[in-house]
Amino acid sequence: MDQLHTFAASGYDIAAIHLFEGAARQQVAALIADCPVKRVCAREVVHDGPHKGGCLYVVLQGALDVLHTDARDIRMDNVITKVLPGECVGELSVLDGEATPDRIVARVDSDLLVIEADVLWKLIDESNGIARNLLRLLSFRIRAANAQLRRRQKVGEFYRQLSMVDGLTGLQNRAWLNDNLPTMIENAHTVNSPLSVIMVDLDHFKQFNDVHGHVSGDHALQVAARVISAGLRPSDFAARFGGEELIVILPATHQKSALLVAQRLCERLRQAVVFSTASRPLPHITASFGVATLEPEQNAEALISAADAALYRAKQDGRDRVAL
Repeated sequence: MDQLHTFAASGYDIAAIHLFEGAARQQVAALIADCPVKRVCAREVVHDGPHKGGCLYVVLQGALDVLHTDARDIRMDNVITKVLPGECVGELSVLDGEATPDRIVARVDSDLLVIEADVLWKLIDESNGIARNLLRLLSFRIRAANAQLRRRQKVGEFYRQLSMVDGLTGLQNRAWLNDNLPTMIENAHTVNSPLSVIMVDLDHFKQFNDVHGHVSGDHALQVAARVISAGLRPSDFAARFGGEELIVILPATHQKSALLVAQRLCERLRQAVVFSTASRPLPHITASFGVATLEPEQNAEALISAADAALYRAKQDGRDRVAL
């Protein structure tokens, strides 16, 4: 960054600087007359992290990029603030005496007015207009920061939700189950509400893969997931437990109702079509279902174990059926 001259000798107009709007120009001109005007080349770093600070940069010509270093892992278009002619950056480092953590880089060849902290404080002390402009600028910065934070929270929640979905079936995944089932059980115990789960295991799935191939096996699992999802209420949940095992969670559902749901799903799955073209053999997809209903003081692990034991009984009894 090369010094060209002082502001008094630069030929730039105070009226073009937003910070000085409404202030007495002669008074401002006298205070900033000796402030340096410096030239920075495109891509040159003006301010790099916390090693420097305590001065205000006003863009007289050109533009700056401010990279907010607390978010360097986010997409670049979300973390860069563009500073245009007449605008300034660095006011917080002056006001709070802390070096800014932001990285400031010239977007193009630019001329900057550099106002040191002691000069800026004199300007604030002697001009109510400059103080008001600074407050307005800070208000804008806070609003922009809050808006950016809300966007990041929404993006973060989107990706968190995405990480809770099984990529093959579109059902919730095991991570979702581990996060949510204990909470559902705790709530059910608290309000003394019933809750049931159904463990679902596709019958002879290894044999299906061996005969039809793993791609067709994946497709069969997707078909099964769609059948299960379509047969549930909006308040129910389905997740992929692992491999060809699925789990259904039925809040506010007693054992008798859960048994009816499982029987309905068993019948619908038996009628499901995997290959819709006549050129492929039409295999039968069936599944075994194990139903368990929450007992007093029972936790998630115990409830799943009970449903798994019921599933084992369904398999032992010949598969393609429901067991308690």
